[in-house]
Amino acid sequence: FIETTGFQRVVSIKNTLLHNSYLRVLPYLKSIIIFECTPNRLISVLDRIERETDYRFFYLETWIEGIKVSGDFQDRNLDEVLTDLFDDTLLNFYMGTDRQIILTQNNSIYDELPQGFFKRNTGVVNADPSEETIKAPIFYKEAAVSEEIIPTRTVRIGKEDKDSNRRTLVLSGTITNETNGGAAPNVTLRLLGTNQGTQTNDQGQYQLELPPGLNRIEVSSINFQKKRYRVILYNDGTLDIGLKESVEDLQEVLIQTNRDLNVKNTNTGVTKIDVDEIKNIPLVLGERDIFKVAATLPGISSAGEGASGYNVRGGRTDQNLVRLDDAVIYNPSHFFGIFSAINPFTTEDVTIYKGHVPAQLGGRLSSVFDMTTKDANVQKVAGEASIGPVTSSLVLEAPLAKGRSGILIGGRATYSDWILRNLDEEELRKSKASFYDGVVKFNQKINESNDLRATVHYSRDDFSITSDSVFGYSNRLAALKWNFKMNPKHEGSLSITNSQYQFDIEFDGQTNTDFELGYVIDESELRTQFQYRPNGKHTFTYGLSSKLYGVEPGEIRPGGDGSIITPVTIDRERGLESAVFVSDLFQWSDKFSIEAGLRFSTFQALGAGNQNIYQDGVPRSDATLLEVREFGPNEVIESYAAPEVRVSGRYLIKPNLSLKGSFNSSYQYIHQLSTNTTVSPIDTWKLSDANIRPQNALQYALGVFKNFEDNMYELSIEGYYKKLNDLLDYKVGAQLLLNEKLEQEVLQGDGKAYGVELLLKKTRGRWNGWVGYTYSRSFVRLDSEFAEERVNDGDFFPSNFDKPHDFTVVSNFKLSKRYSFSANFVYQTGRPVTIPVGNFVINDTEFVLFGDRNQFRIPDFYRLDLSFNMEGNHKKKKLAHSFWNFSIYNVLGRNNPYSVFFVTESGEVKAYQSSIFAVPIPTISYNLKF
Repeated sequence: FIETTGFQRVVSIKNTLLHNSYLRVLPYLKSIIIFECTPNRLISVLDRIERETDYRFFYLETWIEGIKVSGDFQDRNLDEVLTDLFDDTLLNFYMGTDRQIILTQNNSIYDELPQGFFKRNTGVVNADPSEETIKAPIFYKEAAVSEEIIPTRTVRIGKEDKDSNRRTLVLSGTITNETNGGAAPNVTLRLLGTNQGTQTNDQGQYQLELPPGLNRIEVSSINFQKKRYRVILYNDGTLDIGLKESVEDLQEVLIQTNRDLNVKNTNTGVTKIDVDEIKNIPLVLGERDIFKVAATLPGISSAGEGASGYNVRGGRTDQNLVRLDDAVIYNPSHFFGIFSAINPFTTEDVTIYKGHVPAQLGGRLSSVFDMTTKDANVQKVAGEASIGPVTSSLVLEAPLAKGRSGILIGGRATYSDWILRNLDEEELRKSKASFYDGVVKFNQKINESNDLRATVHYSRDDFSITSDSVFGYSNRLAALKWNFKMNPKHEGSLSITNSQYQFDIEFDGQTNTDFELGYVIDESELRTQFQYRPNGKHTFTYGLSSKLYGVEPGEIRPGGDGSIITPVTIDRERGLESAVFVSDLFQWSDKFSIEAGLRFSTFQALGAGNQNIYQDGVPRSDATLLEVREFGPNEVIESYAAPEVRVSGRYLIKPNLSLKGSFNSSYQYIHQLSTNTTVSPIDTWKLSDANIRPQNALQYALGVFKNFEDNMYELSIEGYYKKLNDLLDYKVGAQLLLNEKLEQEVLQGDGKAYGVELLLKKTRGRWNGWVGYTYSRSFVRLDSEFAEERVNDGDFFPSNFDKPHDFTVVSNFKLSKRYSFSANFVYQTGRPVTIPVGNFVINDTEFVLFGDRNQFRIPDFYRLDLSFNMEGNHKKKKLAHSFWNFSIYNVLGRNNPYSVFFVTESGEVKAYQSSIFAVPIPTISYNLKF
């Protein structure tokens, strides 16, 4: 070693004789000689410095336990070396007199105040506010001990920087459910004493901009117990929070939103369903059903009892986008729509967008049903089971790596085949009706900034009710999603999904016309989405998506060697739908906020395939067919592109009263083909091409939202008007299945829908529930200069699902914490039908003359359901929590008609009415959660 005095110079000499020294400090100098600092405990490095020098460190050992340091320092003084050693820690150091080095956690020690420190309190205002800065140090007042009902915990976040001049710092983190380790979405974090706050996203993540120093934060949610924190913020940092479930809220509400969310949320027409609480609603055969509960809300209805699909604000069933973990489900129903294909025991969150649809979602005109599967419990094994008269369900959750990853497996199946085989009627004993569904989800927390989720879902139906045909259909989806955080202000996700829907028919009759028929639609999507919060005023969401469609429109094959059926295969269709989107949620002021977005979507119909080319300006028929043009693989047959504007705003008149409005434009490039007014699983999907244009819609909405009695009562009145173009309809007698010239059978026209929705909800108390009323109209116009393409003389006529009045009451009365009564009452105007208005006879056979399409209506619909609910005791230490439900569906035995149809028998025209449930249906179901 070469010692120097009077100046700070470092001389580095390699010396193998040193026995693995990490560093050596020259006494009485800040200059040091460092060879190498290999990975070692920080406490050992500090001890070595003290042994080699007369410097002494003062600190708490708990601050540095487990910290390891390393580095290769050359020509560095002690001040620089300590700065590097503590760089990735929360430690600061102060080199005092007498060679004392004092370590502090989070904060810094000052021997003089920064220049201009007292100028902050002089009352002088800088002419340029942007030049105003907040200088260290950060002072805070020690809190006195209080008798608060909600205990307050003090935490220190970040490492103080003496050179900092930032006015705000960023606090971020993840909030989880302490019971199962899953994410806690929609939890509110509020800065006490101000109007500032935020909410967690679907992954339980949050971000909040706060001033340096002391901040008092309250964390609250209806589902969890409140927590309060005294956060002393020195720099950007992370605070992860675990919340305990609020046991007393088990029966408080059936469908609920967070506190004030219905008033303060910027979006119109958005509803969240609490899946755990739908167990109290009496439904057919005791089955929990997300979609049946959704249909009790204003603006959402179905064509009739047991109908497959839902109509939202005057839209058709194919205009609803149903997503599970970002993947599309084309037919989310079992057994003619009587049951849902989505298992409620595995579903965490359901959000329905029926008004304003965010720019990141698109592809449908009416609504988005966005559902999320539960994250598996990463702390312990858990599960839930249900036994009902028709189905049973079982869900199991287990950690794979405790605290970091887990797997959820859920399954549901029916034993209706066993029931049918034990009936007295011979025809029914030969029938078949079975379905099942299953889901597997894996979730992995990689680190604080990355997590991974993977989901697989499959459902299958097979049925044959007193017929020679066996129908079967299935849904399959797979989804992989990676969520990542680039910094406290910027996060994103990347997802890959695949969905498939298919149906098949096997006919085995007494003649030689046996056949097998099949149909398949498949789509794969790649999506990347980002969220950027530059400050408390703006939240930007942007990204892009692209999905590839593959449609096999159908094929028919002979069913056996003796069948005379001629094989037919319709050419495969392919299409590419892509979109780029950006939106900004702008908090203009405490009263006014607006979310404005733009989505630009494109669609290309792709080869290989053939395209029929017709004469322009005349009806399409074989006589006007010019040529059949052939396209090669991936060759563009037709291309469409359109901007979609999404705007929604909220003005807060009072803290509990707001006015909201929205405007949405949207495009849909895929169409459902169906001429049935009764339930049918064989509806097909058709991609837009050169002959069939995409549908598009404009929707305007305006609403008033009011809360009463400390948010116990919620009232909303919302009106809307929707204009639709290029709706796909059909000619009288159209043949849609296995048709190579489908464009000759369909028409495209205009539509309009308007209505008013009223919802009054009571969220707490012994009695809770809601009353909903909707007045809505939905019309279609098919007009042309050619008579064969004109319906009802080109005038607007009611759609098949136009039901002006829809009134629903859902209520729950708690006798105690364990016992409650529930009731539903539904009234709806009968839907339109087309019926004969005259008759004529040809060759002694009577035929009918039908009136205008949808000129008449079937009788009005009403139904009353009752149930008694009994929960097990609420002891914390018990093996499982049980729940019994005793219900009667259609207590009044109302024979509600689903459809009216006419047939000719023995030369006479006879009218028939079909009903799904015409008698009261009692049910007992048992649920077990552990």
